[in-house]
Amino acid sequence: MGAVLRHRGPDDEGHWWDEQLRAGFAHRRLSIIDLSPEGHQPMVSASGRYVIAYNGEVYNFADLRQDLVGRGVAFRGGSDTEVMLAAIECYGLPEAVRKFTGMFAFALFDRLTRTLSLVRDRLGEKPLYYARMGRTLLFGSQLSALRAHPHWRTEVDRNALALFLRYNYVPAPYSIYRGVQKMRPGTILTIDDPAADPVESTYWSARHVVEAGAASPSRADEHDLIEELDALLRATVRREMLADVPLGAFLSGGIDSSLIVALMQAQSDRPVRTFTIGFHERAYSEAEHAKAVAKHLGTEHTELYVTAAEMLATVPRLPMLQDEPFADSSQVPTMLVSELARQHVTVSLSGDGGDELFGGYNRYSVGGRLRRWLRPVPRSIRRGAVRAIRRWSPEQWDRGLAVLWRTALPGSVSGDRLHKLAEVLDCDSDEAMYRNLVSHWRDPAQIVQGAHEPPTILTEPDHWAAVEGFLPWMMYMDLVSYLPDDILVKVDRASMSVSLESRAPYLDHSIVEFAWRLPLEMRVRGGQGKWILRQVLDRYVPRALLERPKMGFGVPLDAWLRGPLRVWAEALLDPARLEREGYFHAEDITRKWTEHQAGTRNWHYLLWDVLMFQAWLEDQ
Repeated sequence: MGAVLRHRGPDDEGHWWDEQLRAGFAHRRLSIIDLSPEGHQPMVSASGRYVIAYNGEVYNFADLRQDLVGRGVAFRGGSDTEVMLAAIECYGLPEAVRKFTGMFAFALFDRLTRTLSLVRDRLGEKPLYYARMGRTLLFGSQLSALRAHPHWRTEVDRNALALFLRYNYVPAPYSIYRGVQKMRPGTILTIDDPAADPVESTYWSARHVVEAGAASPSRADEHDLIEELDALLRATVRREMLADVPLGAFLSGGIDSSLIVALMQAQSDRPVRTFTIGFHERAYSEAEHAKAVAKHLGTEHTELYVTAAEMLATVPRLPMLQDEPFADSSQVPTMLVSELARQHVTVSLSGDGGDELFGGYNRYSVGGRLRRWLRPVPRSIRRGAVRAIRRWSPEQWDRGLAVLWRTALPGSVSGDRLHKLAEVLDCDSDEAMYRNLVSHWRDPAQIVQGAHEPPTILTEPDHWAAVEGFLPWMMYMDLVSYLPDDILVKVDRASMSVSLESRAPYLDHSIVEFAWRLPLEMRVRGGQGKWILRQVLDRYVPRALLERPKMGFGVPLDAWLRGPLRVWAEALLDPARLEREGYFHAEDITRKWTEHQAGTRNWHYLLWDVLMFQAWLEDQ
């Protein structure tokens, strides 16, 4: 099981097995702090009671170590793993975990009570899966490790597959396999009998943080809040720059990554290494903007322009890289920039989390505008508009609109967009509108044979934070669903596939708690997100280098599927193959493929979901 995960830790391997207790750990190490053998894992505590196998970094371990030394604890090495074990022995597991600042997933075995505890970090930066196979409990950082065990017996969960088609990822606590679960962020699972259900406890809750911040927002003035955020981010970045190996940063030239790099450079006595991937298709490339920011800050900048052929060459590797079906197409450039960075450094900081915390996504402004426009419109009129729009197909609308304009259509007007508008008009609540905005297939259970969609946090109001307003509610939902299950999965798999550790300073829980204490207008003002981040960044980088429309980290999927990926995709979407494999009803998929090839509809996102599952299935 450990050998399968060699890419996550190529520097060392270790195993611990207790024949009497029938418990064992395997560990692969990517050496970052204390490169000596004293950091070897699995590690046994000084008393011999606890054994740990741990993935991640606890950034405040030096402060914890100092406190423990003051309590009489002696240390043999300099690793954060040894400090974690000492803290657990001193404070107990729940209290120790609450003191840890960082990203982590670890297994802890208590040899005295014969209890296994699985622990995942607050925001879900590090992955952890678990499953019971008979009387054997399996766990690991990736599904591939669990599959390597001889007791592995399960099958594809068709209900989870339906969720995948809706969201382009499988949301926690589900996995693509029946009976195999992802741990939820901020939780501890305790198991004292492999045949019994684990007991889940929460040591940190995003919902509680959001509700507390919304109920008692900061009353400090704007200048003081900007100062506080600057100081908090500086301290967080300084902590996360600690490493005994070369370190750098991803730099897109956007607000989030530019601020992280600026704070790194402001606290470094040498040029920070920065990395950017550029594309020859200018509509998808931010490389020139990143280069300008790097030049202003004085970083040692490395950029690599990749061709469409080079990007396409990564596609066959995606199923193996992701380990579980995953269809966020920005995984392609994320993998390429990770490979570029790993040629020079072992640790890279990123700007992940800035959008969710400070209101950066386009859907926040789009959703807000739609809500304001639609609220005064009676439901009967909206339904009439939906029927009118759907009376014509998208291609009929395109022909009619072309005659009306007698010129090329404006980019914002098309039959496709009108039909998407009809879907929004048909929503009967704000929550339904949000779900529509984040959904791919609208009724995936009709596409997957024998499936129904199980509940998720997006469909269970009992799990929603009590916040005023549609925008804060959307930001909360992204924080607990899209961030851990899409963004952080993408970054973890891409970076760890090349043995690169990626760190996200915005996801320090002190930053998360600060962001949710801010009045909303400090995050979103005048329809523009990240207002306070921009004020902090103005201290380091001229506004002129950053003022431009937000871009995603995307690829031209629509053109690829009509061009260089067409033969590959046609083989995976062959109707006879789909029916033979027995997971999909082929009719709707085939119709969408035909319409996409004809150029009458743009179905690339929906088709990509199916293709990523098909490619994953072929790789099993």
